[in-house]
Amino acid sequence: MTVDRPARPTIAELREITQPPAIRGRRTAEHWTGDLYMRRISPYLTRLLLRAGLTANAVTALMIVTGAASGVALLVPGLGGALLAVLLTQLQMLWDASDGEVARWRGTSSPLGIFLDRVGHYLAESLIPIALGVRAAGGLDDLAEGYGWTTLGALLAVVIVLNKSLNDMVHVSRAAAGLAKAADDEATTTPRSGALARLRRLARFVPFHRLYHSIELSLLVLAAAVVDVITGDLTGTRVLLAVLLPAALLAVAGHFLAIVTSSRLRP
Repeated sequence: MTVDRPARPTIAELREITQPPAIRGRRTAEHWTGDLYMRRISPYLTRLLLRAGLTANAVTALMIVTGAASGVALLVPGLGGALLAVLLTQLQMLWDASDGEVARWRGTSSPLGIFLDRVGHYLAESLIPIALGVRAAGGLDDLAEGYGWTTLGALLAVVIVLNKSLNDMVHVSRAAAGLAKAADDEATTTPRSGALARLRRLARFVPFHRLYHSIELSLLVLAAAVVDVITGDLTGTRVLLAVLLPAALLAVAGHFLAIVTSSRLRP
């Protein structure tokens, strides 16, 4: 239901309504950049968007386009494309923070908005590894000779999408069974097996499973591009791709086990 609030709120008013503890305290849905800096600056953008009259779904559309552009940017060879992708993924996350804030301020949160949000993240996080494969192959002009690298990039995209979809599968499974949404707390998400719980705690110190978000992927591609400049070839990009794929397979296996051994699928 739409809420009648001022079109020109103060930053303090925006923070109070659009960044409640339930949002800032989310364990799995809130990206680490949110606490670090994104939620500090997003109200300033949100205020501009409200004054411009943009709907939450329109802002989400901007997020989708920006996320897709980050993958396309990586088709630009060298450091330039990698730097552009980093900037675009940061902007994507800023749009992502603001679309929810616009929706909460106006009271226009909807299933369509959530769906579009998912589309944006799936699109960005699948296009980036595909573009990484193209970079490892030597660029668009060398796809025929470098098909092995593009294949690895496509496989990485599939594994990342599968890993990401596991959380959505939990929500779908519970809804289909007529159950309420699972609580996002330690007691619910921790595996019941002691050994798996210990491995999960260990993963917090080496959180490689977080490498597959668009921001982290773009930063890794940038680091690899710097190595490429130093070595004068594609060593950095190719090593990165060769390491990311098996690590992603390990991450998706661990994620699956963590879900089925936790209480997330229990009544």
